[in-house]
Amino acid sequence: MSEGTAPVLPDLAEARGWIGLELDDVDGREVGRIEGLYVDSQTGEPVWLVAALSTPRRGRLGGGRRQGRLVAVPIRECAAMPSRAWTAQGHGTMQSAPVVDPARPLLREHETAICAHYGIGEGLGRHAELAVRPAETITAQPAH
Repeated sequence: MSEGTAPVLPDLAEARGWIGLELDDVDGREVGRIEGLYVDSQTGEPVWLVAALSTPRRGRLGGGRRQGRLVAVPIRECAAMPSRAWTAQGHGTMQSAPVVDPARPLLREHETAICAHYGIGEGLGRHAELAVRPAETITAQPAH
């Protein structure tokens, strides 16, 4: 990709196909599974993946992983292949991300907090799109 070229984002049909894929972090480690997505409330375009982060299972058997926190991951920083998806985010950053409820829409304030958490500046990407929306409005909703 040349400088100044915007990444090609998945359309809704492609992004829906990512649901159920394992998610790897920037270091290539499996960090969870894609459980859903949020779409922009005005355009219907996908803006966030919902990831169920996995945590090591403790106990007598000592192995395996269990589903943990549900967080939004910027779709602009993700890519997928037929069997897995990848994000440019690190595991620690996702573990400390604000929790989301994939059955409920996101207000502008929640989305801007998520953007800030991931270091998406006010004049960039999704954060810039949100700046022109009225306060306390729904800006993203679960894709159905």
